[in-house]
Amino acid sequence: MAVGLGYNGAMSKPATKPKESDLYLPVKAFLEGLSYEVKAEIKDADVMGRRGDEPPVIVELKLGFSLILLQQGIARQRITDQVYLAVPRWSGRAGWKAFKANVGLAKRLGLGVISVDLAAGPTVDAVQVHADPAEFRPRKVKARKDSLLKEFNAREGDPNLGGVRGARVTAYRQAAEKCRDYLIANGPSKGADVAKATGVEKATTIMRMDHYGWFEKVDKGVYGARG
Repeated sequence: MAVGLGYNGAMSKPATKPKESDLYLPVKAFLEGLSYEVKAEIKDADVMGRRGDEPPVIVELKLGFSLILLQQGIARQRITDQVYLAVPRWSGRAGWKAFKANVGLAKRLGLGVISVDLAAGPTVDAVQVHADPAEFRPRKVKARKDSLLKEFNAREGDPNLGGVRGARVTAYRQAAEKCRDYLIANGPSKGADVAKATGVEKATTIMRMDHYGWFEKVDKGVYGARG
């Protein structure tokens, strides 16, 4: 399916409450512009297009993204790989952010996504294709994986409860706690001595940055624990 109609702007609010059927004529016009023969409500499919001997194209229409829409799209993949989800054009910045996230989810499911500007009427220009159906292969980010592994390996024990939001114990905090505890027990000390005694290589940096407000500089290279 051709892509690249370009962004047509945020959707203007239609005078009356939109219906799913309002999406049909713009989608039909778009597909016919690509030489498809188009018919609606073919068994379970909202919209079906045929072009020669090519696999059929199926478009499911909804007034917004939902679990039901995604489930319908997945069900149609038993018929053809060319399955699209069509929803009204987003409105506003928050609408675009939510729409973009839903496009990412649909792509992971191998589904295409179409948006329809209902204010533009049943024309080809009302339709924009944001994703075509394709097998999804997530791009691995090595830096993120390395960061996770570094934190996992550096953290001692399992001090957090999974699923709890807010403050958490990190490997950095554990290292800072070791430095603080050493200073409490031994008084102001040189960073090098703290590092050697605690095994925290970056003890001097941690105390100098004082992320938690636990340390104070007593002299050059010497730090103590705040009272």
